Amino acid sequence: MSEAWRQIGLARAGGILLIADHASALVPEDVDLGIDPALLANHIAVDIGVAEVAVLLVESGAVDAAILGGVSRLVVDCNRDEDAPGVLPIASDGHAVPGNALDDAGREARLARFFRPYHDHISATIAAARPAMILSLHSFTPSLAAHPDQARPWHVGVLYNEDDRLAGVAIAALEAEGLIVGDQQPYSGKLLNATMNRHAEANGIPYVGIEMRQDFVVDAVGQERFAMRLSRMCSKVALNLPE
Repeated sequence: MSEAWRQIGLARAGGILLIADHASALVPEDVDLGIDPALLANHIAVDIGVAEVAVLLVESGAVDAAILGGVSRLVVDCNRDEDAPGVLPIASDGHAVPGNALDDAGREARLARFFRPYHDHISATIAAARPAMILSLHSFTPSLAAHPDQARPWHVGVLYNEDDRLAGVAIAALEAEGLIVGDQQPYSGKLLNATMNRHAEANGIPYVGIEMRQDFVVDAVGQERFAMRLSRMCSKVALNLPE
């Protein structure tokens, strides 16, 4: 356990590992972001519903282990490359984050404290127990305040970059659940896929990137329903894993 990450379950070689970069809204007491604390319940701070669904998937045995980011994406966005400007966001969906306007020393300290330990733990876990598949779990807001004219009608999105080995099966499995599925929606995994690029694609590990629409997982009933859908999806996808 670390302030940079939380792990649920035990990783198993040949199993399924879940990774959730934005599963926490925690801001350590000594980190001042300069924002209204009410924003920490907002999508800009946390992927709503992800932590709860991840726990359910581990408890059901659908995945063996889940590694969850330990702090809010406003403290550090772990689904970015380390040198990307957005790794310490100075604004998100129209809200300024003045506490992230750091000098080089402050930026280095933030990355050394949260970003690198998170990714180091994922790397060590994969090295010790290489999974057959990685499930990347995120959630998205039905609408962005900054772009209210851009509708997001999908119930779930499937994202990937160069490795699309499992995407088609995952899309078909989720469509069979009666969901409106976005293929590379609400955004493209070819543009924003840093964690999976680093830990899945770079290691040749098949993966599925899942984006759940947040209004489907905002409460316990919705979280359990979505976890069951993802469990069935994982079972179908596992049948198509390369030997």
